[in-house]
Amino acid sequence: MYNISEWDHVFKLDPNKMITNAALEKVCTSGTDAVIVGGTDGVTFENVADLLERLEPYNVSTVLEVSDLEAVVPGFDAYFIPLVLNSRHKKWLLDVQHQAIKEYADMIDWQDMLTEGYCVLNPEAKVYQKTDCTLPNVQDVLAYAKMAEHVFRLPVFYMEYSGTYGDPELVKKVARQCHHTTLVYGGGIRTKEQAEQMAEFADVIVVGDVIYDNLEVALETVEATKSMKMKDGGPS
Repeated sequence: MYNISEWDHVFKLDPNKMITNAALEKVCTSGTDAVIVGGTDGVTFENVADLLERLEPYNVSTVLEVSDLEAVVPGFDAYFIPLVLNSRHKKWLLDVQHQAIKEYADMIDWQDMLTEGYCVLNPEAKVYQKTDCTLPNVQDVLAYAKMAEHVFRLPVFYMEYSGTYGDPELVKKVARQCHHTTLVYGGGIRTKEQAEQMAEFADVIVVGDVIYDNLEVALETVEATKSMKMKDGGPS
């Protein structure tokens, strides 16, 4: 079972990318709080199911971030549902989710589902283009964070830079707005120093691409994050 409010660090695996069994074992036994499975392109039922089967031997929480209704695989500990707050179309805020509930309501364990208020902040990212986002300024982002917490009462506000390293000062400003909503940062973390920097402000950091480019550095981000959280006053 998961409790995101107790997490500090998660790894994100793309089912459309190859990872060896040896590398997967290192990821799962690294001390990370969870492994999220998700991606934008090429996510299928088959490759999600295959990755879940490979994750099952390890004692780590597994989460499917739902991006395609045809790739929803049973058996994960939790299912995260993104609501893209800065999309131009309500399709990515309400319609896709509405369709999912119509199709899967009888199968959903509501306690295992969590909604994420996504704010996508990298115009070059595939997810930004796929969901037709607008690029928010600082005040826009702060307003989205306040909406997530006070209007929609979402459990998570996710600052998604997807492939590029974000603005720590903006993350710091957003953190000041999130008192009950968990602030998650993802994007471009490729060194333990970057992990430490973002972990100082965000409740949870997500490390993804560097797993495939430099696994040893990716593994270093776990201890770096945990150490920063302890220095800031104990586990989150």
